[in-house]
Amino acid sequence: MGNEIPNDFFMTKLSEAKIHFERALDCKHTEFDDLYPYMIEHPQFFWYKRYVAWSELLTIVKLCNELGVEWQQNFSEQQVDYISKRVMSSKVLDYWFETNDSKEHVS
Repeated sequence: MGNEIPNDFFMTKLSEAKIHFERALDCKHTEFDDLYPYMIEHPQFFWYKRYVAWSELLTIVKLCNELGVEWQQNFSEQQVDYISKRVMSSKVLDYWFETNDSKEHVS
């Protein structure tokens, strides 16, 4: 093939996916809001928005795993456990930030 993608590309995409998920958890504006502005009027919107962000994060992590790119250092031990289980449960939604070094949410 000859066209190798550098690891820093995946680290950037991983960081973006993490921020996207954390903004969705905090009910902050994401690009998803721009794509589907009419969804804000529906109660299931925030659940769906979080699901989309979680799926994006899992996809990037899956690619990192397949390519041997280390991704765990960007997350707390508990977050790595959540990601490894792949299921976005209420526990993930409730405790994602509680295991961070900082209790501050993404701005």
